[in-house]
Amino acid sequence: MIDALPRREREVFETLCRLEAGTTAEVRGALSDPLSDSAVRTMLSRLEAKGLVERASGPDGVRFSPVQETETVAVSALRRVIDTFFAGSAASAATALLGMGERLTPQEAAALEALIDERVEDKA
Repeated sequence: MIDALPRREREVFETLCRLEAGTTAEVRGALSDPLSDSAVRTMLSRLEAKGLVERASGPDGVRFSPVQETETVAVSALRRVIDTFFAGSAASAATALLGMGERLTPQEAAALEALIDERVEDKA
């Protein structure tokens, strides 16, 4: 369903997911290309009507949060990137990520090795 959202609604939703929760002003401030306050409010209301966002009153006003788990949204967004830029190859995407120059900690390397071993065994 997230893939079917208009571009700006998806951007507002993904920003809210990154924040985990936020007021209209916080979401607006975190957007890479800010919209007006009323435009962000409108998009959050549309997302709420679509069942993707919920609102709750708090001491700092109305706070919005994604209904879905952030991990679910992240997997969907990553799948879209892999399909678009890496011809559907998760291995190519992982290779590109690892080639970006950041060094892995020994714990991260071990976790990746374990996951790779697990996935290879699943295919065997």
